[in-house]
Order: sequence, then C-alpha cells, then structure tokens
Amino acid sequence: MKTTQYLAEILKELNRSIDFISDDDAEKLVNDILESNKVFVAGAGRSGFMAKSFVMRMMHMGIDAYIIGETVTPNFEKGDILILATGSGETKSLVAIAEKAKAIGGTIAAVTIFPSSTIGQLADYTIAMPGSPKDQSDGVYSTIQPMGSLFEQTLLLFFDSLILRFMEKNGLDTNKMYGKHANLE
Repeated sequence: MKTTQYLAEILKELNRSIDFISDDDAEKLVNDILESNKVFVAGAGRSGFMAKSFVMRMMHMGIDAYIIGETVTPNFEKGDILILATGSGETKSLVAIAEKAKAIGGTIAAVTIFPSSTIGQLADYTIAMPGSPKDQSDGVYSTIQPMGSLFEQTLLLFFDSLILRFMEKNGLDTNKMYGKHANLE
C-alpha cells in the first residue's frame, strides 16, 4: 500500500470512532470542567502528549488547567476535576494518582477504552473511546494501526472537539484565545 492509502484508512478508522463516543458523556465532561475550580489532566506516553495539548488549549481559554507531574502544578482539592487519559485504564502510575485523588475528593473522569478497568472503577464516570489495546490479541476494535495509535488519535480529536464546545458555550473565538497564547517564543 502507498502512504496515502494508509492515511485514507486511518481517516476512515477515525471517522468510525465517532460512533463509539457518547454525546451525553462528552457534555457532562464539558460542564464538569466549566464548573470545577481547577482542572487536572494526566496520561502516560503518547496519551500524555494528547493530555498536554488539551491542557494547553484550556489555558488559552482561561481555564485553570494543569498537567499532573509538572513543577507548577498546584494541589488537588474538592471542587476540582481530574481527567485521566488511559487506553488500558491499568497504567500503575495513573492508578496511584486516581486512588489519591479519590481519597482527597473532587471529581474523577476517565477517558479510556476500558470503562470497567481499575481506573474506570475508581472514576466518578468514564468516557468510552474506541481503540485496540497495545496487546491486540483480544481485539476490542479492529485497526490497521500499531499499539494504541487509534485511541491516541481519537483522544486528541475528542479533546479538540471539547474545546470547540467550550468556545461555543463561552462565546470565544480563535482571536480571543490568541490573547493567552505564548508570546516569548
């Protein structure tokens, strides 16, 4: 296959992903983020990169949002929300974060392929996403892509769609958001 044929197949997979995501769950997440005092997001590996991009966009919108583990991340408290981006829902470091956040209080949302996972069970609610786990032997969702690529790509696009919903609800546009864009680059 040619590279562009692979790209076309990836785009088809992403288009099919829409059917796996609940609008009601997505809207609940949007509302919970807007109603919380602070937003904390965590993910490991490539999912963590998608989480960081989401936090960056929330910052551009004026939302008090942080990535877990950064030196400038404040403490988690009741009234805050923790969003965990994890394909498997079993990443040990994220399980530990979820357990600690649960003990503190606040809201925990998991965005995962496996809502019944350890993190899914610790969360107040989950947003189910399509994708195959890194170990594709049980094939939850058929994909030509390696490892967690479909989940990670869908995660990035899902987070961007949440940003568009925030913009709509808050009357923001790209020009207003540029006011918070980094200017010392």
